[in-house]
Amino acid sequence: MKASRLAAAAAVAGSAVLLLCSPAFAHVSVQPEGTAAKGGYAVVNFRVPNERDNASTTQLEVNFPADAPLSSVMPQKVDGWKITVTKSKLAKPLEVHGRQISEAVSKVTWTAEDKGIEPGFIEQFPVSLGALPENADQMVFKAIQTYSNKEVVRWIEVQKEGAEEPENPAPVLALSAADDHAHGSSAAAPSGKSGDAEPAAATTEASDSSDGTDTTARVLGVVGIVVGAAGVAYGVLAGRRRTTDAS
Repeated sequence: MKASRLAAAAAVAGSAVLLLCSPAFAHVSVQPEGTAAKGGYAVVNFRVPNERDNASTTQLEVNFPADAPLSSVMPQKVDGWKITVTKSKLAKPLEVHGRQISEAVSKVTWTAEDKGIEPGFIEQFPVSLGALPENADQMVFKAIQTYSNKEVVRWIEVQKEGAEEPENPAPVLALSAADDHAHGSSAAAPSGKSGDAEPAAATTEASDSSDGTDTTARVLGVVGIVVGAAGVAYGVLAGRRRTTDAS
């Protein structure tokens, strides 16, 4: 009964949080998987909710900031969506790992090949980015959302300090402090190799296994104590019975 009551309370609390948070997620946003450290690589998700009751989202266009060009932009495939990557010439070439890059991705467009994002649903579009700017605290991505009824919503308004949130805010990626590990992490960088990721996973598994072993040991220890106490109690009672019978 207690467990069912706790589950019911958790469900109600979860629903309340969802209802309270829904306005904040009512627009296109961008969130990193983990952290997005300055100068490093990160995988981010562009989250697109459908705000309409009578139309589906059929296209998302994300524009990358021209003042902070990225040497690597690799979108992940999403079932049911066609991805188009647009590149533009750079006014000033970038030097990456000793070579010059004269163009960078300026826009990524996802176009639905089927129904798109139907009313009441949300879709995530993952992209690997890097190297992130070292001298900025955030990156602003202007996005354009198109619906099946041809309506277009432009999420391009930049939040001004001290002002209320604009009606159609642009997605903003907050950058954390530079992390030395982020510069050389092949798990975040789009190198196609997972050499660094595998040892990390192995370490995690070992840690989990160790925790499980400790927990098991504790449980067995408690069980042993209980069994031992029961044995002692039984011995005492048996002794008392023998003494009574003898008298």
